Amino acid sequence: MSQQDFLFELGTEELPPTALGNLSNALQTAVEQGLKTAELSFSSTQVYAAPRRLALAVYDLQTRQADREVERRGPAVNAAFDDEGNPSKALQGFARSCGVDVDALETLETDKGKWLVYRQQQDGQAAAELLPQIIQQALDALPIAKRMRWGNSNAEFVRPVHWLVMLLGDEVVPATILDTVADRISYGHRFHHPKPIRINSARSYAPQLETEGHVLADFAARREAVRGQVTELATSLGGQAIIDSELLDEVTGLVEWPVAIAGSFDQRFLELPPQALISSMQGHQKYFPVESKQGELLANFITVSNIESRDVDQVIAGNERVIRPRLSDAAFFWDTDRKQPLSARQEQLKTIVFQNKLGTVFDKSQRVAALASVIAEQIGADPKLAQRAGELAKCDLLTEMVGEFPELQGIMGRNYATLDGEPAEVANALDEQYMPRFAGDDLPAGQIGQALSLAEKLDTLVGLFGIGQPPTGAKDPFALRRAALGALRIIIEKQLDLDLSELLPRAVDNFAGKLSEENTAEQVQNYMFERLRGYVLDSGATTDTFEAVMAVAPSRPLDFMQRLKAVSGFRELSQAEALAAANKRIDNILRKNGAYDQQLDLKADLLSDSAEQDLAKLLAEVQTDVAPLMQDADYAAVLNRLATMRDSIDKFFDDVMVMADDPAVRDNRLALLNQTRALFIGVADISCLQQ
Repeated sequence: MSQQDFLFELGTEELPPTALGNLSNALQTAVEQGLKTAELSFSSTQVYAAPRRLALAVYDLQTRQADREVERRGPAVNAAFDDEGNPSKALQGFARSCGVDVDALETLETDKGKWLVYRQQQDGQAAAELLPQIIQQALDALPIAKRMRWGNSNAEFVRPVHWLVMLLGDEVVPATILDTVADRISYGHRFHHPKPIRINSARSYAPQLETEGHVLADFAARREAVRGQVTELATSLGGQAIIDSELLDEVTGLVEWPVAIAGSFDQRFLELPPQALISSMQGHQKYFPVESKQGELLANFITVSNIESRDVDQVIAGNERVIRPRLSDAAFFWDTDRKQPLSARQEQLKTIVFQNKLGTVFDKSQRVAALASVIAEQIGADPKLAQRAGELAKCDLLTEMVGEFPELQGIMGRNYATLDGEPAEVANALDEQYMPRFAGDDLPAGQIGQALSLAEKLDTLVGLFGIGQPPTGAKDPFALRRAALGALRIIIEKQLDLDLSELLPRAVDNFAGKLSEENTAEQVQNYMFERLRGYVLDSGATTDTFEAVMAVAPSRPLDFMQRLKAVSGFRELSQAEALAAANKRIDNILRKNGAYDQQLDLKADLLSDSAEQDLAKLLAEVQTDVAPLMQDADYAAVLNRLATMRDSIDKFFDDVMVMADDPAVRDNRLALLNQTRALFIGVADISCLQQ
């Protein structure tokens, strides 16, 4: 079967830079799937994405589908003919639908009977005939929130389309896609090379665009080129660039021919908080800030131009003119905000609604302050400082700086609180309350920050669940999933021995009757432990280990993780498999006889068999040994001690008939099993462990 390379390029107006990476990846995935569905083999694909083009090269593409035999199954033989052997109407209809006489049909024998079938050799289609539909379907499937039309065309895409390249080998694939006729003509850089470029083949595509057209079509290569130029330029300035990955992607999506250029701004602006300057440069201007080796912001920035200018000084001067008023605005906001202390804004919080049924942001801050105080006391921090941090937590939302740069919430609160003379723990907590902001983000370092962050998240969870608005499907407007996981991470990774069964009812009480749902605290706790499942499985634990611990319903996340670690270690012991099986057997016996959750007294005088006497004696010894271990939450040591019971438990089941004829003896043996189970269930239900 012959093979040729295939090239597809769609030339457009400038594509959304933040979406460019997703669009190109989705195009590659969709085309590969389309080729596999069409049974066209290929060796590899290479995707290209630049501001004015989406492209894909498919290497060693099979040029024609393989011929194949198509089989259509008709009626069963016993229903295909009448008593006289004449074809039934069903059989005649099937033959007509196949375009043949009944005599042309064959018989297929299966283990379920005999069937009449029609087999036909079907020639494979040429790839050139299939590719237009594959490409069209891939474009239709791209994740585009809103498509647009242009001119008199009925075609719809994220931006107007200007040219289309489709080459199979060195031949143009006949096609019209998005009202654009396929050709081999592409176009280079809008300014450096606006003239047509005749593309020779898929393998020459990227080199031709680079050498002739001043276009780096490969997104990943262009991204690294931007990173390299910015890094090198920052080094020449005596510093290092602050390169945010999202900004790097966006800048890569803005330029076809990156040229990094350095500029500077007035030193007086360095008196502002660094975060304000960084936000202004990154968010508004798409500049890369520069800092010293010591981490202090320098009065420099690096921008990435899309052209090689003959007069670079003019380009630099233009960028410096643009950044000056931006930084002046930030300085004005800073000066305006400092005219009153942060605490003076508390009353204004009463004018901002957090949620219609849950009151204002002021109401929320008061609830959070109260809960943070409780949490602080439980973790050994100062409750008064936590209370103060909660009261000030949302005040920076009313500052000019946060109004202009919402991403600075918390950060500006910390800066203003520091200037107001608030304790350092309080000021830092105002920033740390939002941690972790995203998956893998840092956690609050200070105890006051930990207490405030937990209180903030638990209050939000309880409030929304309490009015019947938990997350549903993809809808999570209050980021409750992130709040739940963030709270769990803080408790577990910061080793905070907090009990959700105590904290969540307190959070419910703080709403003073505003909640409409019953059992809100229980709902939130169950939800949080479901989030814990994902956290645990991502860390390498197994599902059955999680279920074993979950079965005993611990309400302290840190305690849960300690039990989980102990069970994970226990299942590696040689006795684990037999003890898990024995516990399942004990569970079944107790459930079947209504003794599962009963407190049954064990009577020594009714122990007649030596095996049950030995087990009872060992049980008493182990109960004594594990009591202090349970007190210290040394679950691994508990399970190791319990593992020594294996032989006695096995012998008990080998030698003793639990369901004795004498009711008193039977109940006594059930009591022995009940107390044995209780020892294990003190840590986890090991009967959940898979063999």
